[in-house]
Amino acid sequence: MDGWFWPVVTLAVVWALAYRGAPLASWTKGVVALLVAWGIFSDASFAGFVLVGGLTAAVLVALHAPGVRGRWMTRVFEQFRAVLPQVSQTEQEALDAGTVWWDGDLFSGAPDWNKLLAYPAPGLTAEEQAFVDGPVEELCRMIDDWRITHELNDLPADVWRYIRDQGFFGLIIPREYGGKGFSAQAHSEVVMKITSRSGTAAVTVMVPNSLGPAELLLHYGTDAQKQHYLPRLARGEEIPCFALTGPEAGSDAGSIPDFGIVCRGEFDGRPDVLGIRVTWEKRYITLGPVATVLGLAFRLYDPDQLLGTKEDIGITLALIPTSTPGVNIGRRHYPLNAAFQNGPNSGRDVFIPMDWVIGGAERAGQGWRMLMNCLSVGRSISLPANGVGVAKLAARTCGAYGRVRMQFKTPIGRFEGVEEALARIGGNAYIMDAARKLTALAVDLGEKPSVLSAIIKHHLTERSRQVINDAMDVHGGKGICMGPSNYLARAYQQTPIGITVEGANILTRSMMIFGQGAIRCHPYVLAEIAATREADREQAIGKFDAALSGHFRYALANAARALFLGITGARFVNVPGSPAAVPWFRQLSRMAAAFALTADLAMLILGGSLKRREKISARLGDILSQIYLASAALKRYEDEGRNAADRPLLDWSVQDALWRIQEAFAGVIDNFPNRPVAWLLRLLVFPLGRPYGPPSDRLGHQVADLLLLPSAARDRLTAGMYLPRDEAEAVGRVEAAMRLAIEAEGVEAKIRAAIKDGQITVRDTGEQIDRALALGIVAPGEAELLARLKAIRRAVIMVDDFPPSTTMRPAAAQ
Repeated sequence: MDGWFWPVVTLAVVWALAYRGAPLASWTKGVVALLVAWGIFSDASFAGFVLVGGLTAAVLVALHAPGVRGRWMTRVFEQFRAVLPQVSQTEQEALDAGTVWWDGDLFSGAPDWNKLLAYPAPGLTAEEQAFVDGPVEELCRMIDDWRITHELNDLPADVWRYIRDQGFFGLIIPREYGGKGFSAQAHSEVVMKITSRSGTAAVTVMVPNSLGPAELLLHYGTDAQKQHYLPRLARGEEIPCFALTGPEAGSDAGSIPDFGIVCRGEFDGRPDVLGIRVTWEKRYITLGPVATVLGLAFRLYDPDQLLGTKEDIGITLALIPTSTPGVNIGRRHYPLNAAFQNGPNSGRDVFIPMDWVIGGAERAGQGWRMLMNCLSVGRSISLPANGVGVAKLAARTCGAYGRVRMQFKTPIGRFEGVEEALARIGGNAYIMDAARKLTALAVDLGEKPSVLSAIIKHHLTERSRQVINDAMDVHGGKGICMGPSNYLARAYQQTPIGITVEGANILTRSMMIFGQGAIRCHPYVLAEIAATREADREQAIGKFDAALSGHFRYALANAARALFLGITGARFVNVPGSPAAVPWFRQLSRMAAAFALTADLAMLILGGSLKRREKISARLGDILSQIYLASAALKRYEDEGRNAADRPLLDWSVQDALWRIQEAFAGVIDNFPNRPVAWLLRLLVFPLGRPYGPPSDRLGHQVADLLLLPSAARDRLTAGMYLPRDEAEAVGRVEAAMRLAIEAEGVEAKIRAAIKDGQITVRDTGEQIDRALALGIVAPGEAELLARLKAIRRAVIMVDDFPPSTTMRPAAAQ
């Protein structure tokens, strides 16, 4: 028995200690107890016992003796500091921005699902819901997106007036300043609903409430600045914009060429005013052409040291009325047939007083940190809400169109190829909306979720792109012909806008999500880095020792968990939730442990070079992102009452996320530069092979069915979008046509049977209805129903046409 018994026992003890993340004292007790038991009960020789015992004692002494441990830790400390990548000031401020929330649990490798489910269910107050059902609904009713984007190239005057009068520009401004004081959840709902009607109107509303003067003033403005600007912004008397991006500086904000020089000058008739001469050139500035107040980011220099001893003060933010002499508002940009106001602006040696700096002189040089903190909130709301608005519009209309449009005497939605696209549309819409709500909830709970905001900005805009592409495939020629009855084309055209702004998606995926998350969310890395910056060397090594010891236990625990969960299929993990959710929570626990292990090994082996290995970093970010999205879908299912009818949407969402996680893991392992470590990862992460596949055809059929038939589940999936009831509206018309098609299904079957039997031989559908009525095959009411269906079906499938001489250029651009 000695041949295999003691190795197995040793492995079991080591695994148990590792799995529990046992501290050094417990490891010492366990190893000593195991060694004593081996010496007493095994057949080992005395010499063998002495040899093993001596080696074990030497290791334990090295770990416990302060002098030996201190020398060893000093060498590790120096090596760690040497491999740390160089971090610029702007990178460091981005890393320091925001807060860690549920993403920290996911990074731990052992997420507490009870904690997730204990967060309150997202929702609106009665006042917020009344605003969504009232002014927002009315705004959507007023909007004619074809007229806006094709004829006017702008919002009509009455829509501009309504947006201002109803306080749409003051959604996030507190009531004491005249604003609505709405939650992030309400802000998101408003933007989502308007997006389902018009991207132009949605962007116009969302920009003043997202990253811009109002939010910056709320967090950093002086009392005088707040009292002056916030009430005027809330009433719509001021239209704000924020100018950050320029021709020479997009993602690399540290190289921003726009600058200001601290000086004294005359202003508004007053001599010797302390101020700044600013020179800048910006572009892509939304609302810039119509803005009355310009938020400006520039680098501030103080060569005469009028503010202090520093000459290069850093990135600074100021509010400048656009009527200020020297401010130049350029011509408009025209972003992909969207008509929201967007354009460049510039200025040269424009003198502004120091009290126009947001927060005053004491906030000079703090602009990048201010922007990063606000971006972590604004990025959580606007663009994700845009993406979900498009997804809900696509889900609703594709389901209806798929039921109304007939080919080969069958609704096109029943063909498996179309069904596959419908399943992706429905499943994506479900998980996207879940992530939107959960992240807005984090903001309402007081978080500034910098990593999660990057996740949902990237993945919801990318999934929106997939959804609108699938929607165009379903609609075919109906989707590509422009005109008032095309409800998809503008969303299709404008999708790349969301992909490129607030952190371009390539950058967000390859550098931000994991790059920021690995430092901010990891339970030990930030403490280890902070220790290297301690001025007191002895104190620094002590803190580093404590953090590294915890990190070592954490890494061993995740390795043990990943292997155990991989071998057992995570069947024995204790998780909460309904029977529908429990299997998925278990699989996400497995993937979280595997992710934490893989992230640690990547950081350990690749060190500072991981910053340059953007493909590996991007795939690690994809894993974290998909775990988060899937956890949001599970919380949504539980919060909404565990509706059995929604089960296919939940299963499709999580199964798709797990499959994506698996493929991202495969990409990391297959391309990991250290091949022995890659083999170890493959063993620990997938000990029995890859377990996940994409959603099955059967599951996709169930999701597609939800879109093709009116139901409470379909209504829940698309809740919050604008849904016109008037058949004169294109979306209202296709909805009405679907209801008629379902109502007339049995009657149409009677006529098809009569044609097959030879009772009806005419080919025209109108004549077929008349003949069926004459033969008594259908009753008069049924004939009338078929006639109504024939007319509305034709109206739905027809596309807009124009005289041959018509130019499709907007009137304003001609």
